[in-house]
Amino acid sequence: MVTATVSVRRRVGDVVDERAWAEASTDLLQSAVPWRTFRWYKGQQHYSGTYWSATTRDHVIYESRLELARLLFADFDPSVRHIVAQPFLMKATVEGKVRKHIPDYLLVTEQGPVVVDVKPLHHLSKADVSFTFDWVRQAVEFRGWGFEVWSEPPSVELENIRFLSGYRRDWLFSAELLDELSRAELDGVSLGQATRCLPGRPEPEVRAGVCHLLWKRRFAVDLERSLSPSSVLRWVG
Repeated sequence: MVTATVSVRRRVGDVVDERAWAEASTDLLQSAVPWRTFRWYKGQQHYSGTYWSATTRDHVIYESRLELARLLFADFDPSVRHIVAQPFLMKATVEGKVRKHIPDYLLVTEQGPVVVDVKPLHHLSKADVSFTFDWVRQAVEFRGWGFEVWSEPPSVELENIRFLSGYRRDWLFSAELLDELSRAELDGVSLGQATRCLPGRPEPEVRAGVCHLLWKRRFAVDLERSLSPSSVLRWVG
């Protein structure tokens, strides 16, 4: 068993709250601000930024394109209730030395909290990486939480979710349009046909509404194939 402590930065006054890992509540961790701050500079080797999350209704940071991809998948997942970037600094004594680690994300899901580390697949075989993830996994799973190491997703699925994320901002869509689309008989209809299902509305408006409902999981399509006018919609409700 790995006995760990965590340090959390609070929103008010940049206060650092340190306590035993087993005593760090989900509420405390949800209130955390990212442990690290980052700057943009010419020639930097990584890709940092902020992503507006429909789940949190706020911006969430990322430090690489792979982390941004994980954010997209989390934001698209209806079981995810909250997302925290760099939620804490974890410390533990392992093999006689004090080890430290900052996870990339904490996902609060319907099934329970999940601590996520994002790492390219080709780095996972490195001894120091596997050693770190091993002791962190032990600490996280000891309290019944999930631990996930996330690497490159299928490229087609990522591009589909990235495309649909452009329609995630719900205030851009009228309730009347979405209600009309929900009442239309679109189960089994192609995406191209669906854009013409409301003759009284412009096709671009209808297409955007359908894509928003796909993002909201009211409709479903096969995301393992590139989205196209021939993609078949399935009603989820």
